[in-house]
Order: sequence, then C-alpha cells, then structure tokens
Amino acid sequence: MSATNGSAISPAVAAALRLASAARSILALIGIAAVLAAVLPDMDDPLLRQIPPVASAWDAEAPVTGTGAVRPAAFDAASVREQRAVVAFIAKRYRVAEEAIAGFVASAYRAGGELKLDPLLILAVMAVESRYNPVAESVLGAKGLMQVIARFHLDKLIEHGGEPALLDPEVNIRVGARILHEYLRRFGDVETALQMYAGAFDEPSSQYSSKVLAERARLQQAARARPST
Repeated sequence: MSATNGSAISPAVAAALRLASAARSILALIGIAAVLAAVLPDMDDPLLRQIPPVASAWDAEAPVTGTGAVRPAAFDAASVREQRAVVAFIAKRYRVAEEAIAGFVASAYRAGGELKLDPLLILAVMAVESRYNPVAESVLGAKGLMQVIARFHLDKLIEHGGEPALLDPEVNIRVGARILHEYLRRFGDVETALQMYAGAFDEPSSQYSSKVLAERARLQQAARARPST
C-alpha cells in the first residue's frame, strides 16, 4: 500500500530525514545505556550470579506472624546490597569463602520470598545448625545446611528425588525453610517454632531459640549497616 499527497519530497531531503531519525534513535539508546550503567550493580559480584533474571515481590497483603522484621524478597538493587552485606558478615564470622556463602544467602532469600518468611531467620538457623557446612551430618542422621532428618520429612523430599537431595544446598535450604514455616503457622510463635525445629519443644530454658534469635539479631545489624551505594 502506498500513500500520496499534494507535494513531493526530493530524494536528497528524504535521505536527510532518514539519517536524522537514525541519529536520534542511536542517541536515545546511548542515553539509556548510560542510565543503566549508573544504576545497576556490578554484575561481576558473586552474589549477583546467584540471582535469577526475574524475581517476584512478596504479596504486600499477606499476613506476617512470628517471623520478625520481614523484608521484600524481590532482588532489586537495595536487596542485592543487603545480601552483599550479609554475605560479607557471614564469610568473616564463619571463615567461609564469600562465593559459597553468596549462593546460600541467595537461596535463603528466594525461599523466604516464596514462604513469606524472614530470610535472616533461615540463615540464623543455618548458622546454629551447621555453621554453613553443606555436608554436615549428625549422629541422628540430620543432613546439610539446615540439618534436616529425611525420615521425618519424606513428603517434602519426593519432588527433589528423595534423601540424597539433602546434600544439594538449594534443596536443603528450601526443605528446611518449609519445615520452619509449617511450625510458625502451627504455633504462631517464633520461639516455639524454633524449639520444635530443634526437637527440643519441652526444653525449659529455650536455649536453641535463644541462640538462633541472637544470631538473627547480628545478621539484622549487618544488613542495616550495608553501604548506601
């Protein structure tokens, strides 16, 4: 289909208009690239390599009970800076390589986002249970970062291929977080849920929950101290 009007445009003028339009498009692309370079974090960061291309935010209307100061799980720039600060703190405190810890932290934030659960609480349980050792195993058969006992939670492991999957850090964190989330929903109290997680429900001094909550407080302080840029 073609269209005509009352006046003709010379080939030279048409070529000049096309050139001007192309130049404007190129300048616009250059401007966008400059803005993105200024606002996006460094993609060489080991933490950022753990982040999927798309991450969904938490439902703002979802109720939160017993999980403390919960924060959004969308991996925006602020969340990435927070995670980077948490990674640095854990790596220094437990003398573990940042590259390994970055993967654990990102997994905890993903699991927390899916379950509406504070990721720092997940990381605090991990610290107390295994000191971030992904191949830790107890005499009772608890395995991995979150020290999950497979025979008690086979229903959560079926989709991952069964007990051997507990040595996969991502699976271990997801399953451990689901267990903790179930206890939180059942009891509505973080200390009781933690004692249940440890199998120490009747322990009167609640030593386990005290250790976890103290560790989470340290992680929260590290997260708050993150750099502003």
